Parts: sequence; structure tokens; C-alpha cells
Amino acid sequence: MPRIHLMLADAAVAVAATAAYFGFQDEGEPLWVVALVVVAIGPPLAVRRLWPLPVLGVVVLGSFAAILLDLTREPLLPVAFVLYVVGLLVPATRAIPALVTTLIGTATVLFVAPPNSLADSPGGILPASLVLWLFMSTAWGAGRTMRVLRAREARREAQRAEEALTGERLRIARELHDVVAHSMSLIAVKASVANHVAEQDPGEARDALRIIEETSRGTLTELRRLLGVLRSPDGAELAPTPGIDDLGKLADHAREAGIEVTLRVSDRPDLPESLSLSVHRIVQESLTNVVKHAAAKHCEVVVSVDERDIRIEVTDDGHGPGTGSGGHGLAGMRERVMMYGGAFEAGAAPGGGFRVSARLPRDPDEVER
Repeated sequence: MPRIHLMLADAAVAVAATAAYFGFQDEGEPLWVVALVVVAIGPPLAVRRLWPLPVLGVVVLGSFAAILLDLTREPLLPVAFVLYVVGLLVPATRAIPALVTTLIGTATVLFVAPPNSLADSPGGILPASLVLWLFMSTAWGAGRTMRVLRAREARREAQRAEEALTGERLRIARELHDVVAHSMSLIAVKASVANHVAEQDPGEARDALRIIEETSRGTLTELRRLLGVLRSPDGAELAPTPGIDDLGKLADHAREAGIEVTLRVSDRPDLPESLSLSVHRIVQESLTNVVKHAAAKHCEVVVSVDERDIRIEVTDDGHGPGTGSGGHGLAGMRERVMMYGGAFEAGAAPGGGFRVSARLPRDPDEVER
């Protein structure tokens, strides 16, 4: 409940208690006595959430005075209202002593009070005390239970936020890895070529430097896009997210690194942006591994799409991805596939070389069902 609603509710309780106790002025008590009792019991209820323990002390003293003067017909209802807030807002080290003190004080006042409508019950003082104890303890216990439930929900919410933050960090790490690793691999290869042929073949060295320049510019554009997504609250005016339609560019980059790439895409359906991006990143990381580690001459990329699945297969004739070097490429691809409930395999191809295979369901909800 919003805070303003709680304040209005407390004010209404205070007004009701004030009106109820002013009704006793016609029963023989002086007006100033009734006014003191009312001031002690009614108005403090309006601020019970701000100062629970001081309000409890004032209301308890006022209620005890009402018992001694026989001005009460209800079972200490204002005290119960405050005890609920004490149980809800005050730590147990102070809330429990406050409850115990209130209960002991209630029994003591009933014992010393002259016979009246509250203490003079058919069974005597003990049954009246037990009834009041049960009533006040129930109010305090309800507040305490609500406090425990709120604390539990707060812990769950904090855990969900932490899990969401961890997931977002992993997603950003995958994106940065996929964006930077692919381009830096091509830049490293071409820089090595330019260094070796700079004197013997200046033309080829210039071609390598041109590819380095173009790749660097493309990488900067991708990084700006990624940083723009992180900074912009609504993602306005950002570059388009790469997807399945951009696989040709990945193949061209690998060809510029000296790999003969065959790309076959059976269809270019209207896929969700996140799914199309995952296909692009899986192919991108696979080609990055081929360029960096496989020492391959030829690579075949096949992306087939049907009504249920998207299948990705990247096969090269090299000697493997070099995962022992500490890279995170295969792990990142596996995480992307598992996020959609798909299947992922990576290992030696039957005819030699290395093969990466991934299957992504077009409807992830269908997998759960």
C-alpha cells in the first residue's frame, strides 16, 4: 500500500479512537479527565508508524488510565493497533520486550483496578487478562509475520536482481567477445602478412593494411552500437543489429584472411531480432576460430531453416579450434544455444578437420512444452 494511503488509514483510526473516548463525557467523568485520556490514546495513533515504541508507551499509559477510570468498553483496541506496527517495524530485540512489558502491565492494572466493566468478568481477573493477552499477542504476531514475509520477499527480489545482473554481465561479455575477437583475429592475420611482405610485395602489404583499416572501422561501428545500447534508455537512433542477412559479410572477412569460405543459407526468414543475432554470432565465432586456430584452407558454412528449427553447421579442414589456449568462444556459443533450449556440438569432423553444429528452435516456448 502506498505510504500516503497508510498515513490516511492511521489518521482515520486516530479520529475513530478519539471520537469513541469522547463519548464517555456523559457518564460522570469531568471533561478535562476525558480529554487527557483522549489525548493519550487517540491522536498518537496517527503517527504510530513513525515512532512505534514511543507511541506504544503513550497509548498504553492512556489505556491503563481508561481502565482505572472505567472509560473503556473494548479490549484495548488502540494498544493492539500499535502492537501490530511494533511487530511489523521494530527489531525483535526491542519488539519482544515491548510486548512482554505491555502484557505484564495489563494484568497488573486489571488486578489493582476497582471493579469495572472490563475487569469484572464472570470468571474474574485471570480470564479477562488471558483474553486481552491473546488479543494483543495476536495483533503483535500478525505484524511480526508480515515483517518476516516482507523480509523474505526482499531477499528473493535481491536474489532475482543479482541473477539478472549476472545474466546481463554474461550477455555483454559475449557480445564484446564476439565483436572484438572476430575483427582482431582478422587484423592480426593481415598485420602479420603486411609485416612479412612489406619489402618484397608492397602491393599486397597495402591490401593487407586496407583490410585492417576497413575491419577496424567496422569494429568501431559495432562497439559504438553496443555501447549505445548500454547507454540509451530507449535504443533510439542506433545502428541495426547484425543478423542472418549479414552472414555474407562474415564470409567475406574470412576470405580476406585467406580462408576459402563456402556459405549456403537455405532461407532468410523473418526471425526475431535476438534469434537472428544469435545465428550471426555463432557463425561469427566459428569463423573466428577457423581464422585464429585451425590453420584451415577451406571452410563450409551451412545455415538451414525450416518451420521448427534453425540449424547451423560450420566445418573446416584444419586441426581444431585451439580451445586449450584459454579462449571463451565455444563456451559462449554453447551459452547462446542453451539460452534458447537448443543443442550444440563441437569436435573433430568425421573426415578430418573441425565441425561446429548448433540447432536453435524457432519457437523456444515450444521446447518447454
